[in-house]
Amino acid sequence: MSQPQLIIFYDGGCPLCIKEMRHLKKLDAGQKIQFENINEDDFNRRFPEVNIEKANAYLHGRLDSGEMVYGLDVTHAAWSQVGKGWCIAPLRWPVIGWFADKAYLFFARHRNRISKLLTGEARCSQCSID
Repeated sequence: MSQPQLIIFYDGGCPLCIKEMRHLKKLDAGQKIQFENINEDDFNRRFPEVNIEKANAYLHGRLDSGEMVYGLDVTHAAWSQVGKGWCIAPLRWPVIGWFADKAYLFFARHRNRISKLLTGEARCSQCSID
């Protein structure tokens, strides 16, 4: 496997997060994305630079340059890696991006309740993207 161009640090206990990661992984034929569950027992040892509390509050990612990206910037980077960045590019445009970021932070803060409404599960203990 080649070096990933993006590492996504995701909440592996969130059914909606898992659904998106599964979809991305399925589209990632070139294996450009590395998926890392922040809830894994050895996460802190492997990624001490990532604050789990903050990563649990909003999506974190690391580009192959080492630069950290957050929230919808991670989402845009991930979808760009699988050739679908154009689908969400408007969410990064000025003005729209400001509103999209506010909506994303609301979603991130309430993702367990939203997940419960949409999937019937607020959290899952054995979620896997495989």
